[in-house]
Amino acid sequence: MQDCHREINRYKLFLYNYWSIIFIVMLTPILLCAVLPILPTHDDWAGTTKPDFSPFFIKEHFFFYGYHWRPFDTWIGYIAGRNPQLLWPSFNHILVVLGHLLCSLALYRLLTIIQMKEVAKNIATFFFFITPAAMATVTAIDSQNQVFALTCDIIAFLFYVKHNKYKYLFWPLLIFLATLFKENGLMWALICPILAYGFNYIDNKTLKKDIFVGIVIIAAYALAIIILPKDITIHPEYEPGMMKVVKNTIKFLFTSFITVDYIYLLHLPSRNLLLAGISLLITIPFFYMVYIRNWRIYFDKIMVCTIICLIIAVGPHLGTVYSMMHTYAGIAMIAIMTALSINYTNNNFKPLTISFILWILAALLIDAHLIDSSVKSGLIGKKMAQEAIQKTGKPVKSVYVIIIEDDYPKLSSFCVIPNEAFGWGLASQYETNYQWPEVIQDTTIERSADAYRKAEILGLETLNKQQYNCIWIVDHEHIDVIKK
Repeated sequence: MQDCHREINRYKLFLYNYWSIIFIVMLTPILLCAVLPILPTHDDWAGTTKPDFSPFFIKEHFFFYGYHWRPFDTWIGYIAGRNPQLLWPSFNHILVVLGHLLCSLALYRLLTIIQMKEVAKNIATFFFFITPAAMATVTAIDSQNQVFALTCDIIAFLFYVKHNKYKYLFWPLLIFLATLFKENGLMWALICPILAYGFNYIDNKTLKKDIFVGIVIIAAYALAIIILPKDITIHPEYEPGMMKVVKNTIKFLFTSFITVDYIYLLHLPSRNLLLAGISLLITIPFFYMVYIRNWRIYFDKIMVCTIICLIIAVGPHLGTVYSMMHTYAGIAMIAIMTALSINYTNNNFKPLTISFILWILAALLIDAHLIDSSVKSGLIGKKMAQEAIQKTGKPVKSVYVIIIEDDYPKLSSFCVIPNEAFGWGLASQYETNYQWPEVIQDTTIERSADAYRKAEILGLETLNKQQYNCIWIVDHEHIDVIKK
């Protein structure tokens, strides 16, 4: 009988210590099944994770592409190109969801090493896994670079604090690996020593030395970028500016700390302020319990260092371009802040538990809504591609796509403008398994009362010049075809 009680107590202790991991592992296949139907939209049609058929892909894309040096994206595109209909975007979704799982497990390990209470690290880890702030990344097709960059960065921190003998080998290597996934991975060259200092793993002298080492790591990457052959034109969206920093900071604080149904609140065609308000009311108690009730902790060295690390993590996005996908770069720090606050709480965890259960219910419903909207956005692009192919009738080599400017509101990758879901015509290639059209060029004309007539005139002029075999006119979700 005593052996039975001991066995039961052992299982209870296991559940108490690892309940977040158990639930995350159980939810992962459900999450994967939910996101698999999401189809490419917007940047997915133009990035390097799309199917790549070039035999010279290493020469063209591996070392540098556009603004980025992301070789792993190129490999994913090459793999997807072996069988696009089977692998794209399913292969991408699998990588993203598994990456998010690995990142959550790495975060749990980090919280264990910095000696958070069991309740604190479990709540913070589960928060990280299901927070709607992460959904723009988890539901995206080209975001495996973000999740694996953060995963490598967290592992770099684990090596930094636990393997002092080898940290100057594995820390830079893992930071560089993270950076080859995505550039913001480089920020942990500074975050690792600052965060370690906050948790008293290193002293002032080591902090100064390792910040210098971090700067050297950043400089080495910058030198590599300068040396690599490249042809870069900086897009206006990436140009820094003071007003841009202010706007992006507000967006970041809102999307990272406030849990609300963003679609019901921000997307005008879907707006439902009642449901948005309900989602906010349900999640506010947890926000209060974690971020407001224990406000004194913000003056502690540990929290100050964590907040500094949060600013460093999201800094590259705040100064250039920020969307909900970029929130992911800072969620690990927010999870650490959450754990620190809970760690500061006395032993009366009942109010916190109740507020967190309410937050979980709201978060899961919001997640489901965000995923459903992403699926519907992708289906719009698929429908438009099928319509264009059907109306074209037979394969053509080249198409000129004339898009009438669409003022339809968008929200991140969840609710996309139809012509962006259509990929400005590129979705048609996917529907034909990249058999045709071989060439697609697009232009956008201003929306006006006679915009459609102007589009027809431009289309006929283009056909008469015999530059393209076919014209597609895109007016919101509607496609018209002009052929020779």
